[in-house]
Amino acid sequence: MSDATLIYDDACGFCTWAAEFVAERSDVELVGFSELDEQTRQRLPADYEDCAHLIIDGAVYSCGAAMERAFVQTDLGDDLAPVVRFLDQFDDYTRVRERLYREVADRRDALGSIVSREPPARRQDSRE
Repeated sequence: MSDATLIYDDACGFCTWAAEFVAERSDVELVGFSELDEQTRQRLPADYEDCAHLIIDGAVYSCGAAMERAFVQTDLGDDLAPVVRFLDQFDDYTRVRERLYREVADRRDALGSIVSREPPARRQDSRE
């Protein structure tokens, strides 16, 4: 079992594509919003459905920080980690990272028309 869990909107095709991209290239476990147990939900912010979250080493990262750390866990991590360490030196980096995350998240429907996977929550609906 992985020591990292990515929690994401499993009713969103673009979000599913991004989460499965991470899972296919790492040991990160995926948990969709529809699958959250109460114990995990209590560890997340009250507005947890506003963005993705990564639980790793006992810490919870949300939104841009979650996806950044998730991508660093992948086979791309050897190349990404030094870039992230470099950018972390700049005071504005966190603000820019979170702004970029929000810009992408706010356009996930449009982006989903370019890259998307059938969301697990919809797969469940179609089997019922």
